[in-house]
Amino acid sequence: MIKNLIIVLLGVLFALGLGISQMTNPSKVIGFLDVTGNWDPSLAFVMAGAMTVYLIGYKFIFPKLTKPLLDFRFHLPNLIHIDKKLILGSVIFGIGWGLSGFCPGPGLVALASSNLEAIYFVLSMILGVAIYHWFSEEYSDMMDG
Repeated sequence: MIKNLIIVLLGVLFALGLGISQMTNPSKVIGFLDVTGNWDPSLAFVMAGAMTVYLIGYKFIFPKLTKPLLDFRFHLPNLIHIDKKLILGSVIFGIGWGLSGFCPGPGLVALASSNLEAIYFVLSMILGVAIYHWFSEEYSDMMDG
Protein backbone atom coordinates (compact mmCIF):
# COMPACT_ATOMS: atom_id res chain seq x y z
CA MET A 1 0.00 0.00 0.00
CA ILE A 2 2.77 2.45 0.92
CA LYS A 3 4.63 1.56 -2.27
CA ASN A 4 1.57 2.46 -4.37
CA LEU A 5 1.08 5.72 -2.45
CA ILE A 6 4.71 6.69 -3.08
CA ILE A 7 4.31 5.84 -6.78
CA VAL A 8 1.20 8.04 -7.01
CA LEU A 9 2.94 10.90 -5.19
CA LEU A 10 5.95 10.66 -7.52
CA GLY A 11 3.58 10.66 -10.51
CA VAL A 12 1.86 13.79 -9.20
CA LEU A 13 5.26 15.44 -8.63
CA PHE A 14 6.27 14.56 -12.20
CA ALA A 15 2.96 15.91 -13.55
CA LEU A 16 3.42 19.15 -11.60
CA GLY A 17 6.93 19.50 -13.02
CA LEU A 18 5.59 19.03 -16.56
CA GLY A 19 2.88 21.61 -15.95
CA ILE A 20 5.14 24.20 -14.30
CA SER A 21 7.74 23.84 -17.06
CA GLN A 22 4.95 24.22 -19.66
CA MET A 23 5.82 20.90 -21.33
CA THR A 24 2.04 20.39 -21.52
CA ASN A 25 1.64 23.52 -23.67
CA PRO A 26 1.92 22.47 -27.35
CA SER A 27 2.73 26.00 -28.57
CA LYS A 28 5.63 26.19 -26.09
CA VAL A 29 6.98 22.82 -27.25
CA ILE A 30 6.57 23.63 -30.94
CA GLY A 31 8.32 26.97 -30.30
CA PHE A 32 11.24 24.99 -28.86
CA LEU A 33 11.29 22.64 -31.86
CA ASP A 34 11.16 25.53 -34.38
CA VAL A 35 14.91 26.18 -34.51
CA THR A 36 14.73 27.98 -37.87
CA GLY A 37 11.88 30.32 -36.92
CA ASN A 38 10.87 31.96 -33.66
CA TRP A 39 12.88 29.58 -31.47
CA ASP A 40 12.07 29.43 -27.74
CA PRO A 41 15.08 27.92 -25.91
CA SER A 42 13.41 27.84 -22.46
CA LEU A 43 12.64 24.10 -22.61
CA ALA A 44 16.35 23.43 -23.10
CA PHE A 45 16.79 24.51 -19.47
CA VAL A 46 14.05 22.08 -18.41
CA MET A 47 15.84 19.28 -20.27
CA ALA A 48 19.21 20.29 -18.81
CA GLY A 49 17.72 20.18 -15.31
CA ALA A 50 16.20 16.74 -15.91
CA MET A 51 19.45 15.42 -17.36
CA THR A 52 21.39 16.76 -14.36
CA VAL A 53 19.10 14.95 -11.90
CA TYR A 54 19.39 11.77 -14.00
CA LEU A 55 23.18 12.06 -14.21
CA ILE A 56 23.52 12.44 -10.44
CA GLY A 57 21.31 9.41 -9.88
CA TYR A 58 23.02 7.30 -12.51
CA LYS A 59 26.61 8.16 -11.57
CA PHE A 60 26.40 8.37 -7.79
CA ILE A 61 23.30 6.56 -6.51
CA PHE A 62 22.58 3.73 -8.99
CA PRO A 63 26.01 2.01 -8.66
CA LYS A 64 25.59 1.78 -4.87
CA LEU A 65 22.17 0.09 -4.97
CA THR A 66 21.65 -3.63 -5.39
CA LYS A 67 17.96 -3.06 -6.15
CA PRO A 68 15.56 -0.10 -6.49
CA LEU A 69 13.87 1.22 -3.36
CA LEU A 70 10.38 0.26 -4.57
CA ASP A 71 11.00 -2.95 -6.53
CA PHE A 72 12.81 -6.28 -6.31
CA ARG A 73 15.16 -5.64 -9.23
CA PHE A 74 16.20 -3.05 -11.79
CA HIS A 75 14.38 -3.24 -15.13
CA LEU A 76 17.05 -2.16 -17.59
CA PRO A 77 16.95 -2.70 -21.36
CA ASN A 78 19.10 -5.54 -22.60
CA LEU A 79 19.25 -4.46 -26.24
CA ILE A 80 22.40 -2.49 -26.95
CA HIS A 81 22.27 -2.11 -30.73
CA ILE A 82 20.37 0.27 -32.98
CA ASP A 83 17.89 -1.59 -35.17
CA LYS A 84 15.16 -0.71 -37.67
CA LYS A 85 12.43 -0.84 -35.01
CA LEU A 86 14.28 1.73 -32.86
CA ILE A 87 14.88 4.06 -35.80
CA LEU A 88 11.30 3.78 -37.08
CA GLY A 89 9.88 4.30 -33.59
CA SER A 90 12.08 7.35 -33.08
CA VAL A 91 11.00 8.84 -36.40
CA ILE A 92 7.31 8.26 -35.64
CA PHE A 93 7.77 9.73 -32.14
CA GLY A 94 9.54 12.80 -33.54
CA ILE A 95 6.91 13.40 -36.23
CA GLY A 96 4.11 13.06 -33.68
CA TRP A 97 5.86 15.37 -31.23
CA GLY A 98 6.55 17.97 -33.91
CA LEU A 99 3.01 17.90 -35.32
CA SER A 100 1.13 17.84 -32.03
CA GLY A 101 3.49 19.45 -29.53
CA PHE A 102 2.84 16.55 -27.16
CA CYS A 103 4.87 13.55 -26.13
CA PRO A 104 3.25 10.79 -24.06
CA GLY A 105 3.80 12.09 -20.50
CA PRO A 106 2.77 15.70 -21.10
CA GLY A 107 -0.10 14.51 -23.30
CA LEU A 108 -1.52 12.46 -20.43
CA VAL A 109 -1.03 15.34 -17.97
CA ALA A 110 -2.78 17.75 -20.38
CA LEU A 111 -5.88 15.53 -20.26
CA ALA A 112 -6.57 17.01 -16.82
CA SER A 113 -7.28 20.36 -18.49
CA SER A 114 -9.81 18.77 -20.89
CA ASN A 115 -7.69 20.12 -23.76
CA LEU A 116 -9.29 18.75 -26.94
CA GLU A 117 -5.90 18.50 -28.68
CA ALA A 118 -4.60 16.39 -25.76
CA ILE A 119 -7.64 14.13 -26.00
CA TYR A 120 -7.03 13.61 -29.73
CA PHE A 121 -3.34 13.01 -29.08
CA VAL A 122 -3.91 10.40 -26.36
CA LEU A 123 -6.58 8.62 -28.43
CA SER A 124 -4.17 8.57 -31.40
CA MET A 125 -1.41 7.27 -29.15
CA ILE A 126 -3.65 4.45 -27.89
CA LEU A 127 -4.63 3.63 -31.48
CA GLY A 128 -0.96 3.57 -32.50
CA VAL A 129 -0.09 1.19 -29.67
CA ALA A 130 -3.00 -1.08 -30.63
CA ILE A 131 -1.95 -1.09 -34.30
CA TYR A 132 1.65 -1.87 -33.31
CA HIS A 133 0.55 -4.81 -31.17
CA TRP A 134 -1.79 -6.06 -33.90
CA PHE A 135 0.99 -5.98 -36.51
CA SER A 136 3.48 -7.52 -34.05
CA GLU A 137 1.12 -10.44 -33.41
CA GLU A 138 0.47 -10.85 -37.15
CA TYR A 139 4.21 -10.85 -37.85
CA SER A 140 4.85 -13.30 -35.00
CA ASP A 141 2.08 -15.61 -36.27
CA MET A 142 3.57 -15.53 -39.79
CA MET A 143 7.03 -16.40 -38.43
CA ASP A 144 5.63 -19.25 -36.28
CA GLY A 145 3.39 -20.75 -38.98
